[in-house]
Amino acid sequence: MTPAQRSPFLRGLAASLPIALGYAPIAFSFGIAATHVGLSLTQTAGLSVIVYSGAAQFMALAIIAAGASLPVAVLTLVLINLRHLIYGPTLLRAARPETPLKMGWLWSFSLTDEVFAAALAAFSRGGERFSESYMLGLGIGAYSSWVGGTILGAMAGAGALDGFPALAAGLGFMLTALFLALLLAILAPRQIPVIAVAGVVTVILMLTVSTAAGIVGGMLAGALAGVLLPDPAGAAPGDADAAEGEHADAA
Repeated sequence: MTPAQRSPFLRGLAASLPIALGYAPIAFSFGIAATHVGLSLTQTAGLSVIVYSGAAQFMALAIIAAGASLPVAVLTLVLINLRHLIYGPTLLRAARPETPLKMGWLWSFSLTDEVFAAALAAFSRGGERFSESYMLGLGIGAYSSWVGGTILGAMAGAGALDGFPALAAGLGFMLTALFLALLLAILAPRQIPVIAVAGVVTVILMLTVSTAAGIVGGMLAGALAGVLLPDPAGAAPGDADAAEGEHADAA
């Protein structure tokens, strides 16, 4: 059976493989880190099952270790994940009006940074039409890897990577590298200044204020830059809308 003959769910599941491979060692590392701060296997697995956000989960561990109050912890994690509010609406622009959205409540839960980037890349290239089955396959593959890796890491226990410092350092970098690789797949020249502005603001605020401020400030700066900065190609907004319509018709 060729890839084109597979069901949308199986195509989504296959597309999730690179994400799943990237998630597994990071989730394993999170499971080990969670045991360092005294969480049980059930508590560690629960964070991945319910929260399902790498940045928020590692931040939660730091908050727990610092002994922060519950309101501070909740506010910080909400701010870190505010970017997810735009993921669903952005992908729905790729859906035709007649596309049923009966399972939106389920596949939208799986919209991590990497899943969103992979889905948007598939739809923007025209190689895949939006469907809930595809999104479910893509999301389930990534989610299973994250939860499974977390449980294995928690079972491995504290100190499992103490003898491999280079591996431990590499695991902390892989999630960022994975998202950047997926982002490059959909990056267009007109988006480079926006990414640059968001990146600079994020780094400055992280170094001078806090990680949460950097993430939120970078999001807001990127959104503002996307609205205010001119298109490097010199295309008028109407031209862009026309081009988008032609692309949709071709798909």
